[in-house]
Amino acid sequence: MNRFVVAALAVVAGWGWAVFAQDEGSGASGASIASGASGASGTGNPTIPEPVAVPPGEAESADLPDAGASAGNGRIPVAQDTPYVGNLILKVDLTDIDRRVMAVHESIPVKPGPLTLLYPEWLPGHHAPRGPIDGLAGLTITSGGHPVAWSRDPVNVYAFHLQVPAGVSQLDLEFQYASALVREQGRTVVTPDMLGLQWNTVVLYPAGYFSSRITVVPSIRLPEGWEFAGALDIDNRQGASVLFKPTSLDRLVDSPLFAGRYVRVLDLDPGARTPVHLNLFADSSDGLEVRAQQLLAHRRLVKETYALLGPPHYDRYEFLLALSDHFGEIGLEHLRSSENRRTPGYFLEWDKTASGRDLLPHEFSHAWNGKFRRPEGLATADFNVPMRNSLLWVYEGLTNYLGVVLAARSGLWSEDFARQSWAALAASMDGNRPGRAWRDLEDTTEQPIITPRRPLSWLSWQRTEDYYTEGELIWLDVDTKIRELSGEKRSLDDFARAFFGVPSGGGLVTYTFNDVVRALKAVAPFDWESFLNERLHSHGPGAPLDGLTRGGWKLVYTEVSSDYVRSLEDQRRAMDFTYSLGFSVSLLTAQLTEVRWGGPAYQAGLSMGTTLIAVEGREYRPERLRAAIAAAKLSRQPIELLVKNLDRYRTVRLAYFDGLKYPQLQRLEKTEDRLSAILKPHS
Repeated sequence: MNRFVVAALAVVAGWGWAVFAQDEGSGASGASIASGASGASGTGNPTIPEPVAVPPGEAESADLPDAGASAGNGRIPVAQDTPYVGNLILKVDLTDIDRRVMAVHESIPVKPGPLTLLYPEWLPGHHAPRGPIDGLAGLTITSGGHPVAWSRDPVNVYAFHLQVPAGVSQLDLEFQYASALVREQGRTVVTPDMLGLQWNTVVLYPAGYFSSRITVVPSIRLPEGWEFAGALDIDNRQGASVLFKPTSLDRLVDSPLFAGRYVRVLDLDPGARTPVHLNLFADSSDGLEVRAQQLLAHRRLVKETYALLGPPHYDRYEFLLALSDHFGEIGLEHLRSSENRRTPGYFLEWDKTASGRDLLPHEFSHAWNGKFRRPEGLATADFNVPMRNSLLWVYEGLTNYLGVVLAARSGLWSEDFARQSWAALAASMDGNRPGRAWRDLEDTTEQPIITPRRPLSWLSWQRTEDYYTEGELIWLDVDTKIRELSGEKRSLDDFARAFFGVPSGGGLVTYTFNDVVRALKAVAPFDWESFLNERLHSHGPGAPLDGLTRGGWKLVYTEVSSDYVRSLEDQRRAMDFTYSLGFSVSLLTAQLTEVRWGGPAYQAGLSMGTTLIAVEGREYRPERLRAAIAAAKLSRQPIELLVKNLDRYRTVRLAYFDGLKYPQLQRLEKTEDRLSAILKPHS
C-alpha cells in the first residue's frame, strides 16, 4: 500500500521514505510456475511445472448455512468456501465533503438466528490489521423499521453479534464513515476538490464465508459536477448517482475509486484490447496539464511492463493519481487499478519531482506480483483472518526493484538517475543500518504489524520495513548473478516472465519460498536456497552489495550530492547529513528528523526532535552547516552547534573531520557493465 506510498517506511539516504504498497501492505499455496511468454533476452524460456490456481467463487444456488449458536455465544464463525445466497446492497453517499463524512446504507439478506457481521481488519496491500474501524460511527440495524440490537465482540472489536428475529429475511444497516479531519486522525481522503473511496471502510459483511463468495451490489452518490474513476463496471448512471454491476466482496475491496472536481483521463495504450488509463485528479484545473513527452514516458511504461512481466491478467487497468497538496499520501496496489498521490508539481515541475516517479511503475508491477500472484500467507479467506508476511521481500522487495528498472526503461528516469537511486539505497542499507547486527531482514517483514508505520525513535537501530529496500538490493544481486551464470544470455526478466506469466485459471495463483527457488533454478541452475537464506538472515556488518559489484559498479562517497539526493531533499523537505554528521534536518523547522545510531550526532547526545539553533555562533542555515563541515576537514576543529530540545538549550561539539559525504556509484574498470544492460529499454 501501502510505496510507496508508501506509507510503508523505508529509508533512503537517511529519511523516512513512505513506500506504499499499500505501498502499504501485503499476500498465497503456491505450486511451481509455468513458462511465460517468449523473452526479450536469453535463449528461450525454461519449462516449469504448471501452478495450482485458486479460482474465485461462482454464484451458486444454495441455502444459507446455519451460523449456529456460535455467534450467539460470542464466537465468530470460521470462513467457509460456501456461497452467501442473495446480494448485499451497498449505497454510499459521498456528497458531504465539507464534514468529510460518507453516509452508508446497507441491506443484507439473512435468515433468523445468530449472525456475526465483520468490519474488514486485515487489508491486502497493508500487510497488517489496519482496517480504520475508528471511523465507523452511528451504526443502527433495523428490520422493517424495527430496531435490531447488536453487541460488539468483547475480544475482537471488528466483530458485531446480533440475533436475527423470527420471520426476518433482510437487515438494513445505517452508519457513517467519519474520515480524518486533521493529520493526527489519519490520512486525508476527502478534500474540497477530491476524495478517495476504499470500499473496505464502508462495508460490514457476514462472517462464515469466503469474501469471494459474497456478492455485493454497490452504488454511490457523487457531489454535483464531480467525475470519478475506478475499476468497477458501471450498470447505470443518472447524473450524480452511479450503480455498479454486482461483484464479489473481495473484488469490491480491491476496486477503490477516486472522484473529484478537476479530472482528466489519459489513454496509456491507445487501440489496445486491454485498456490502460491514467486518471488525474488535481486541486485545480492547472494541475491537469501534461506535456507530450511526459505522456509518452507513461505510455512506454505499459509497453516495458508487458515486455518484462508478460501479458496482463486484468481486463482493464486504471491508474488513480491525485496531484494534490491536501489529499493524503498513498501508493496502494490493486489488480485492476492503483491508488497514487504525488504533489501538484508531478507534471508541472517535472525536473524537480523525479525521485517520486518510480511510484507508478512500482504499483503497476504489483498487478502481477502481489495481486495476480501472491505469497500464500497473504492469501486469506476473508478480511479478518491474520496474514503472514515472511515473503514480503519478494512481494515488495522485488516490486521495488522492478519499479526502478521500469522507471529507467520507460524514460520516467534516466539510466544515470536510476543508478543514483541505487547508490542512495545501498548507502542507506549499508551505512545507516547498524540495527542489522541484531535484526535480520526477514524479521523486518513483521514491521507493518509491529508499528503500523508510526515514526521510530531510532530507526537505523530498530529497523523499519527494510524488506522493501534491502529486498531491492537482493533482487539486484539475483539479476546480476543470473546474468553472470548464463554468460549474459539470461536475466531476471526470464524469471519474471515465467513466474508471473503463468495461466491464471480465473483466479489468483499463490507462491512459496520453494516456488521462488525452483523458478530461479529453472532459469539458471544454482544453489538459490542458500544464496537467498544467507541474505535474509545475515547480521552484517554491511548490506548485500554484491549486485552492485557484479553489475560493474561500486559504492563511493563524494562531497557533492547527486541529482537523486537533491530531489529527495526537495521531496522530503529535509537536508541530508546522514553520512557526515549522522542526521537529517527539516528545512521547515530545523528539527532533526533522523539521527543515525552510533554516529557523531548520536555520540554527542542528539536525537530526533532536537532543533538546530546556531552553527559556530551564527543562526542555523543549511549552507552554514555545510560550510562548517567543509571547514572542519581542514581545521581539524570540532563543529559547534547550539541546539534546543523541549525548553533546554545546550552547546555541543561534534568531532567530525571527514567533510561532506554523499553516496555515488563509481564504474569498476574492466568489468561487465550489467547495471546499464539492466536499465536499457526492451520494448
